Amino acid sequence: MSNTVRIALAGPGAFGIKHLDALKNIEGVQVTSIIGRELPKAQEVAQKYGAKHATTELSEALARDDVDAVILCTPTQLHAQQSIAALRAGKHVQVEIPLCDSLDEGRAVVQAQQQAGRVAMCGHTRRFNPSHQFVHKRIEAGAFRIHQMDVQTYFFRRTNMNALGQPRSWTDHLLWHHAAHTVDLFQYQTGSRVVQANALQGPIHPDLGIAMDMSIQLKAENGAICTLSLSFNNEGPLGTFFRYIGDTATYIARYDDLFDGKEEKIDVSRVDVSMNGIELQDREFIAAIREKREPNASVAQVLPCYEVLDRLERQLK
Repeated sequence: MSNTVRIALAGPGAFGIKHLDALKNIEGVQVTSIIGRELPKAQEVAQKYGAKHATTELSEALARDDVDAVILCTPTQLHAQQSIAALRAGKHVQVEIPLCDSLDEGRAVVQAQQQAGRVAMCGHTRRFNPSHQFVHKRIEAGAFRIHQMDVQTYFFRRTNMNALGQPRSWTDHLLWHHAAHTVDLFQYQTGSRVVQANALQGPIHPDLGIAMDMSIQLKAENGAICTLSLSFNNEGPLGTFFRYIGDTATYIARYDDLFDGKEEKIDVSRVDVSMNGIELQDREFIAAIREKREPNASVAQVLPCYEVLDRLERQLK
């Protein structure tokens, strides 16, 4: 492999475009293939981002010599099997969150990574947002210890639409997608495994077949607790908001922005080389490939998150 990392991106929808925009800012990266459900759209995106190849078949891209790594921004239900296919084809893979929607599939991806010896990471972006990085560095320095995390994940999504307001071909999920961000971040920031987990969910939507409201409680082995509220019924404000309550401070994180408990903004512009969490996630993926090391948010590192989600799903049933 040359020093240039050649990328195939599958799923050029709302989130796939975010990755393509981020990759433009990373030196020595070339997008060589776009894989999409609709060929005309894939070709249009390929032309815009300079990829010479477009297809509707992931297997076609995986067979190409000018593809070193794959970024998967495809429907949740395809994540595990496509990750395994990429690894077996000898490609590095970054799969968007969630890694899987069943624990057995997540374990199979980790096993495939170990057998292939390739870089495999999952898009747990909260590990990379400058706001959460700031808190993590304070924790690592011994200057802050979490007592409680209070998290709200709110959307208004009563129809099957993506972030661009376009119809989705698949159904999103509060537990296996949106809760995964917080469950993983809680264990990452506390450095401690979840030992207690409880969940409640509201009525199942008659058309989408999913719970539209959910409440989750977590307790880590070190005593820290987390309360997570999720909804697809909320009419605003939208997004995910984290409150860290600790021994020396309170922090409020809103994506890449950070505030103290008095709502005074904290400058996190020097935390990393970018203020874009997706770009920082992609930079870690490329760096791990070049340095032949395990990345932050490797599939093995995030698997404990999915073990908790599996426990919660069985509880809800």
